[in-house]
Amino acid sequence: MKIIDAHIHYAGWDGFNETAAESGQVNTVEGVADNFRKNGVVMAVAMGAGRDGGDPAVCRPMTPNLAGNTTPEHYGQPDYIAYCAGVDSGAITPENTTRSLEEFERYLQTPQCVGLKFYPGYHHLYLSDPRHYPFFELAAACDVPVVIHTGDTAGTRGHVKYAHPLTVDEVAVDFPKTRFVLAHYGNPWIVDATEVAAKNENVSIDLSGLAAGTIDAAVFLKQFRGYLEHMRVWMDYLGDWSRFLYGSDYPLVNIGEYIKVIRAIVPEEHHEAVFCNNALRVFPKLKLLLKAEEEK
Repeated sequence: MKIIDAHIHYAGWDGFNETAAESGQVNTVEGVADNFRKNGVVMAVAMGAGRDGGDPAVCRPMTPNLAGNTTPEHYGQPDYIAYCAGVDSGAITPENTTRSLEEFERYLQTPQCVGLKFYPGYHHLYLSDPRHYPFFELAAACDVPVVIHTGDTAGTRGHVKYAHPLTVDEVAVDFPKTRFVLAHYGNPWIVDATEVAAKNENVSIDLSGLAAGTIDAAVFLKQFRGYLEHMRVWMDYLGDWSRFLYGSDYPLVNIGEYIKVIRAIVPEEHHEAVFCNNALRVFPKLKLLLKAEEEK
């Protein structure tokens, strides 16, 4: 089965290198490639993290960067890793909005930039802040989704009230032509995230970041049985398996073991949709990238 990992991080930071080692992985270009090959991952979407240099008067896209190349055409990741350009909410001002949108549009016109990523919680602003509105309109115009960090934040400096999944409902209603993805299923607010997706057809959910570290799938499934059964109840409540996307949140969790966990949660008849096809629909630019990879 082909797997598209719809949520990874691809950066050469010391912290990510250490996190990868803690989860039994190697955070290098070669290490990621070998990891994907062993686990059947044919394509991944990296979340932009880390500021590019340039004019400080413009909100520049945050992009993944493991190999050191930061040109707009190619960011040092291989062709089987697409990315969402990260939006630094705090850097957007009324004065620089027009130039910032032009910069983001330039990135979105390249094949590998397949979406936008927002980090409420880490950035202390609600998603419904009006400064974000033009970016939602840009995403719709470019036919790419907006991925949103929802739920708990790593570390202690985040303000989780901004990352509650219910905050997405307002923008999903007000921007019906924009596709939104609730990253991390809004964990621990699974019920709230489910309601937002059930109510709004333009909202999907990615299943990344529900475990961390060097997990053993069998042990994790047993130890957290209640947590996973609770989640499965609400996935069944939503009743639409086309709305869920597999993602790992690499390097935070061991990819091989995490795939086993998600396979155990998702009914087998929906594996192809959740692990591959849903991502191709939510991120339509992936189709051409995947086709190019298959033709190599």
